[in-house]
Amino acid sequence: MITQGEVLDIASQAIYTIITVAAPLLLVSLIIGLIVSIFQTVTSIQEQTLTFVPKILAVFLGLMLFGSWMLTQLTEFITTLWSSFSVYLS
Repeated sequence: MITQGEVLDIASQAIYTIITVAAPLLLVSLIIGLIVSIFQTVTSIQEQTLTFVPKILAVFLGLMLFGSWMLTQLTEFITTLWSSFSVYLS
């Protein structure tokens, strides 16, 4: 039978995997947002919708670059979880 500690370990590994997989796209979005914000400050352009298009394009490009790695990380986590599934049932 699975214990409370094992459930917490699985949840901890899942949260860590989610954070590491999401981090590259979040960092790309953060950097592009900062660059656009500095550009808006320097040029005194106060258009709120100006940040969306560069961020969307940058995240899409980041997804194309990091997508394979992200999928590999998620696949490894799920494979590890499913391979130890029989241990948790007994």
